[in-house]
Amino acid sequence: MNMYQKIKNQGYYLIAEIGVNYYDIAKKEHISLMDAAKLMMKEAVDAGIDAVKFQTYKAETLAAKNSPSYWDTSEETTTSQFELFKKYDLFGEKEYIELSKYAKELHVDFLSTPFDFQSADYLEDLMPSYKISSSDLSNIPFIEYMSKKGKPILLSVGASNKDEIDAAVSVISENNNNVLTLLHCVLEYPTPYEHANLLKIQSLAETYPEAIIGYSDHTKPDECMDVIKTAYLFGAKVIEKHFTLDKTLPGNDHYHAMNPEDLRKIKAGLEFIQKIKGEKELKCLDTEKTARMNARRSIVTTCAIEPGQRIERSMLTFKRPGTGITPGRIDEIVGKTASRRLEEDTILTEKDFR
Repeated sequence: MNMYQKIKNQGYYLIAEIGVNYYDIAKKEHISLMDAAKLMMKEAVDAGIDAVKFQTYKAETLAAKNSPSYWDTSEETTTSQFELFKKYDLFGEKEYIELSKYAKELHVDFLSTPFDFQSADYLEDLMPSYKISSSDLSNIPFIEYMSKKGKPILLSVGASNKDEIDAAVSVISENNNNVLTLLHCVLEYPTPYEHANLLKIQSLAETYPEAIIGYSDHTKPDECMDVIKTAYLFGAKVIEKHFTLDKTLPGNDHYHAMNPEDLRKIKAGLEFIQKIKGEKELKCLDTEKTARMNARRSIVTTCAIEPGQRIERSMLTFKRPGTGITPGRIDEIVGKTASRRLEEDTILTEKDFR
């Protein structure tokens, strides 16, 4: 079942951004990098994820050696982008082929964000969609290259102005006929809750009505997963969040990631929202019809009325149930003649007057 079908059937699509967190899990568990990556995939699937995602790059093609950090160095102490990425770039085409095959065994979508043309090429046949990082939103030649491959595109728009988003959307639409997915995110690791800026989700939906809107979250998981649930209620149908098996591990993306328990909370919360949100149409629900009839009021006599007697306003009041003539028709009834003897407390119907 693809992303569009998942959104249609369950209302949302959840992506576990494993990224390169499996390096630290491998070290902690004393297992190979591949075993750690697969372990994280399996744990995410068991918790109810729809897609697992990695990051595919080589430090040499991603960052200059003097690229400064842009993350919270109290959480991740490495101050050079090149040095950080160099720690986590051992996987190549062979490894991602194996991970993609394993994802098929788990019946989960496999994604990995390419950060260079070579990885974009060999990932093409391994995944159903391309995910483009916010950091590459202004990299128009790279976006155009992937757009021409004809796969659906998920584009994060963190740290971007509208004209930059417009330019990226334009080049994608010129070269790709699939529905575009735009993910709001904040390029701040971690993102303080007061910086989450979730109203931008609504702005994206209003500005790009043909796109699917999502949210790539970098806040630390809150107790009830209210950030994610609020994002969904604001219109995010695709939710991406970093994933780990141990949020206490130092560095990289563990400190703002969800673990399997968090993921289960998110899943339960979104399913509960699906259950309660209902439909927009302003109408009486089928389940309300009995209560509607019995709780509403009808026109009721306040005294006995003889056959042929003219009905006056003082002879009438309004009481439950609503099985008779509605109070809104009171002016029609006043002045009519009773067709039969009406006892006090009679619920009026059409046959009672002429």
